[in-house]
Amino acid sequence: MVKHQPLQVYEKQVFLSFVTGVYGCRWKRYQRSQDDSSRWECTWFILLCSSFLLLLFWAYFWLVAQNDINEFNMSVYNLSGEWSDETIPLLASSTIGFSYITFLLMLALSHISLGQQLNLYWVHKIGVLATLLTTISGIISVDDLWADEWDILLVSLQATAPFLHLGALTTVTAISWLVAGYVVRRERSTFQVLVLLIYTLLLLALFLAPLTFTCPCIMDRHSLTHRPDVIGRRGAPMLAPENTMVSFNRALQHGASSLEADVSISVDGVPFLMRDSTFRRTTDISKVYPSRQYDDASSFNWTEIRSLNAGQWFLESDPYWTAKTLTERDRARIANQSVCSLVDMLRLASRANSSALLDIRRPPPEHPRHRSWFMDTLWAVQKAGISQKRVRTVTWTPDSDRGRVRGLQQGANEKLSIKEIRQRGITSLNLHYSKAHHKDIEEYLANNVSVTVYPVNEPWLYSLLWCSGVPSVSSDAPQVLRKVPYPIWLMSHHAYDFIWITSDLVSLAVVIGIFCYQNYHMIRWKMSGMQNYNPEQIMLSAVTRRTSREVNIMKEKLIFSDINNGLGSSEELSLYPENGYARYSHSNISR
Repeated sequence: MVKHQPLQVYEKQVFLSFVTGVYGCRWKRYQRSQDDSSRWECTWFILLCSSFLLLLFWAYFWLVAQNDINEFNMSVYNLSGEWSDETIPLLASSTIGFSYITFLLMLALSHISLGQQLNLYWVHKIGVLATLLTTISGIISVDDLWADEWDILLVSLQATAPFLHLGALTTVTAISWLVAGYVVRRERSTFQVLVLLIYTLLLLALFLAPLTFTCPCIMDRHSLTHRPDVIGRRGAPMLAPENTMVSFNRALQHGASSLEADVSISVDGVPFLMRDSTFRRTTDISKVYPSRQYDDASSFNWTEIRSLNAGQWFLESDPYWTAKTLTERDRARIANQSVCSLVDMLRLASRANSSALLDIRRPPPEHPRHRSWFMDTLWAVQKAGISQKRVRTVTWTPDSDRGRVRGLQQGANEKLSIKEIRQRGITSLNLHYSKAHHKDIEEYLANNVSVTVYPVNEPWLYSLLWCSGVPSVSSDAPQVLRKVPYPIWLMSHHAYDFIWITSDLVSLAVVIGIFCYQNYHMIRWKMSGMQNYNPEQIMLSAVTRRTSREVNIMKEKLIFSDINNGLGSSEELSLYPENGYARYSHSNISR
């Protein structure tokens, strides 16, 4: 009696089982397939890639937009009337979605590299759609609420473009393995040529991309100007309640050279510091004057304003997650803060030998101080005993009022030409960072016009403006900028050109090497396959390419046919398809 060896020996493929199981819920060997993925599954793969790219853009946006988180929360407050950190749910959901999509994309690429058919599980399809729709809705919401913030993307590229280029070049170079495998290991088709053409154009575009970069920090090290002065914008609002004496003291302690404040005028002509048009957010007016909490801040007299607490809200709401780091002494001091007058802030600046930048909000037409508001401000400056040359004002409107103010440095919050600046008697500009271009800054400084850029809260933006030659910046976080003694990165043109050309050449060599390697192994596989052909293999190979199911049926028929004919124990039949074809071989048949 003849005993037969098992016709097939299965090896454990843990990684393959994990990849196909998690991606498509195909944990069993018989559920897998090496057939070409259907058009429907290819569409889902394209959708997965699109979701990843969109989430990558979304994550990058929020990474650089951290500089303006305070402005975003303020925009939400102006609409809802309630102060809260709305970025937390946005960042949490974005992080979860990005991690999930990235994981699925890695599994999909593993399928392609292992030659497995893509078959995304229906639960994941719902997850991909939900993540994609959530991201799109988030982008639309930000565009409606915070449309001006998109400008930060172009500004940030001046600092990050060289590094993003290297990352993109590394990624596209690594993808060449999959592209080469798809192009080389299959029969030529129009779609393959199209894939190869698109990949080649993408690689060429990346090679030449640095020609379009404008990076101020690519400069001669000896051309770097002095460190920009830091102005405490409303003091140090991340460490203490904004526009209070504690906040201004904290700013000076952390190296601020000047103080910036928002000024309003009370009904009895006392200039006081308040950013909002009402007292609702930063005082306890809902307890002291509940019926007047929505009234304009300038409609109160100084006695009423002085009775409000301006520090307790900071401890209760903890808007910047810093209240827990305060000592008991600091908490007690903050809890007793009242609304600060302009005179008190200017006296502090005078004692510290620093200057002041005042953003003055003119009272409404029905206000009793509507026509004398600038005289009230001048009175406060004189009473504080600070030199008028150290006080700079902005938003003095209309221009006819400028001629009535003598001694103070007058500025504007808008970008103007040199001709307009001279005509209006302006000596300084307070510009948003999105409007502070390198060439414009050079022109202003050449014409003795001082430039202050706001808001600057992140080291990368501070470094970028430092390289651009900006003399001063206004910041909500002087404690952060204090830790930046030198630009984060600075590189000469020759050094960057060397890195650029070297990385391009290395990438090109790797891509060519991968294509040659894939082509070489394909030729070897074909040659070895021709040498091992036998009649049964020729019979199967002569058949046109079929699906895995059809090939398995043919192999089963061949197996049972050979068993009935009495094959020897050492005869082997391989059930592993290679490229969709069955292989069958005899070796030393003995009876």
